[in-house]
Amino acid sequence: MQRTAAPFRADHVGSLLRPAALKEARAKHERHEIAADALRAIEDREIEKAIKKQEEIGLKLATDGEFRRSWWQFDFFTGLDGVELYQVGEGIVFHGVKTKAESVRVIGRVAYSAHPHIDHFRFLKAHTRVVPKMTIPAPGVLHFRQGRRSISRDVYPDLDAYFDDVANAYRKAVHAFYDAGCRYLQLDDTTWSMMCDGRELAHARERGDEPEKLPGAYADMINRALEGKPADLAVTMHSCRGNFRSTWIAEGGYEPMADRMFNEVDVDGYFLEYDSDRAGGFEPLRFFPRGKKQLVLGLVTSKSGKLENKDDIKRRIDEATKYVALDQLCLSPQCGFASTEEGNVLSEDEQWAKLRMIVELADEVWGR
Repeated sequence: MQRTAAPFRADHVGSLLRPAALKEARAKHERHEIAADALRAIEDREIEKAIKKQEEIGLKLATDGEFRRSWWQFDFFTGLDGVELYQVGEGIVFHGVKTKAESVRVIGRVAYSAHPHIDHFRFLKAHTRVVPKMTIPAPGVLHFRQGRRSISRDVYPDLDAYFDDVANAYRKAVHAFYDAGCRYLQLDDTTWSMMCDGRELAHARERGDEPEKLPGAYADMINRALEGKPADLAVTMHSCRGNFRSTWIAEGGYEPMADRMFNEVDVDGYFLEYDSDRAGGFEPLRFFPRGKKQLVLGLVTSKSGKLENKDDIKRRIDEATKYVALDQLCLSPQCGFASTEEGNVLSEDEQWAKLRMIVELADEVWGR
């Protein structure tokens, strides 16, 4: 019952808490106290430590923890042609806290020519004995929260051309990762969960968008990005409601989007958040297709350090099997531990204890 291909029975979303040495080095680099090469050497060292820790606790995959990034999404987007990071008046508003006042905007034709994340992946692959997993934001994320007003009307008077260019850029990026040796790629996607929240749909309208058209546009971008995907490349999608300093943005179950998300998006697996009542029940899983697709249940929270009770997690897995066969299920935290460099409110020891417990649970539920 264990899996030898991604996603794995015991998996994780990707980001890890930044160690103190890394945070200190990034702060020094911002103050121009150390050079880029010195920062990279510290990043390399801390990433190697994180990889070793993932291997030691028994995970069959390893990520670089997103240690070279400030944001889970913006660092990737600004590596594409035509996209820039800029200062805004107010950061993204979560429950009771705001992010740094930064965002991205499209100022030219979006395209892929080269990307620093390819070298980030190569480093990861060269330093792990397990499957190296790469995480990047889904193409729809570049559009949803920023909205139409963040896309130059001079460059893109017609949004269809914009969606085409983003899909084409992503297709080139996917193949570049594959050529670098990537066989496990994850698209982190806040759009589907946000579109399950009426307040977020209202905000989208305020930004000048038509929310009823977005699911089709976003599904089409992903599918076009994955056209010609090699059979041995596993691509998963993580559906997130927001994750910053242990807070969130969206609320509501998957019911409004489940059928389209599961059956119109051509990925190999889905990471779904199920760590709190905000995610609703398992009923929307009735739309999950039988067959090869895998569903990774995010039953362990990354938002607090309290360790879940194993029996409680097992009961929830059993509840999910009313809708999805056990051999199509896996287990992970509901999100990463540090979607931004600030990280969630828990300790590194608590983070590793949760990941170790997930490995143990996977062995107990699906066998070694």
